[in-house]
Amino acid sequence: MARAEGLARMGVCRPDAIPQAPARLASFVGQGRHGQMDWMERRMEWRGNPAALWPAARSILTFAEPYTQDHDPLAVLDRPDCGAVSVYAQHRDYHDVLKKRLKRVGRWFLDQAPGHEIKVFVDTAPVMEKPLAQAGGLGWQGKHTNLLGRDLGNWFFLGLIFTTVDLPPDPPEGEHCGSCTACLDACPTGAFPAPFQLDARRCISYLTIEHKGPVDPDLRAALGNRIYGCDDCLGACPWNKYAVAATEAKYAARPDLIAPPLAELAALDDAGFRARFSGSPIKRIGRDRFVRNVCYAIGNSGDAALLPAVQALVDDPDATVADAARWAVDRLRRA
Repeated sequence: MARAEGLARMGVCRPDAIPQAPARLASFVGQGRHGQMDWMERRMEWRGNPAALWPAARSILTFAEPYTQDHDPLAVLDRPDCGAVSVYAQHRDYHDVLKKRLKRVGRWFLDQAPGHEIKVFVDTAPVMEKPLAQAGGLGWQGKHTNLLGRDLGNWFFLGLIFTTVDLPPDPPEGEHCGSCTACLDACPTGAFPAPFQLDARRCISYLTIEHKGPVDPDLRAALGNRIYGCDDCLGACPWNKYAVAATEAKYAARPDLIAPPLAELAALDDAGFRARFSGSPIKRIGRDRFVRNVCYAIGNSGDAALLPAVQALVDDPDATVADAARWAVDRLRRA
């Protein structure tokens, strides 16, 4: 059934399969590496211990759904007049697509196990999907802390089904990064203090999506033209030669998001932003944070032709957008 729904891999683990998770999470938060993501501090007991989240659960089904694209996800970085949008956000919001799919799988599963219960999770609950997926044998957390698999590559989403059914667990996957440091070397901001460790405060995905307010001036130049997320560490992984092709048409990249012109994006007001990104995960961060990112990208472009687009924002009602626009104007004039 899972294969029929387009899911590439499935594994099973126990709710107590990640005993190391609470200490690792506590260390990450204790060092402040979660930045402004205060939600990571809340319900840490549930996040680190799936058995506490739902004590009735006896098994966790883990699923991988590929979103691999046909185009080179890093090619846009060589086009400074365009914005780089993370591959996962170049199409419909995966939360909705994957959750509906897992619910269909879950209904089929319950038909085979009457009297039992399930709960479906897709990145919206205090659950650590990546360690659980590794425990279920889907792959391992690489040196970039993302999950990858020998027969999956990097480009896939994760979903979980908790159930009261007691299923035999799959063997966990071991680590197969070896001496490779391609993902660490590719990071523009040095967000990895050590292999298998991430400091979100320096991660471009965090800075462009989760971080509110102005970005540290020392990090703005390293953002380049990345306006929503960053795929550098994923794209650098040599295991991608085994990446599984996406089968869901809704994960096909929107042409207007593969390399959108920065001047066009800088002109978006709130209504225009909402209309353009309807059904997209980009909509979640709002117009102001998005245009802030666009201003940083324009400032990094070195393209004087973009000066009028960003000059129009120096008096923007949002103080952070105005600050980013003034920074960009100064960068372009000095360039």
